[in-house]
Amino acid sequence: MDVNSQNLQDKARHLQDTVLPQIDEARRNLEDLNARAASFIRANPGTCLLGAIAVGFIVGRIASRR
Repeated sequence: MDVNSQNLQDKARHLQDTVLPQIDEARRNLEDLNARAASFIRANPGTCLLGAIAVGFIVGRIASRR
């Protein structure tokens, strides 16, 4: 049983070493995307507002078809 426990710990460490950098990279990418989206919205508030209204209208029409 001790060998299986050690093997499981080794696999968990390997998984952690593999997955954590990917999670950190995804977090950085999302932070960058958020910053770019916020910058775009600040530069183009009218366009974004009209887009949000249009999307809301379309979603409302789809939902009311029921």
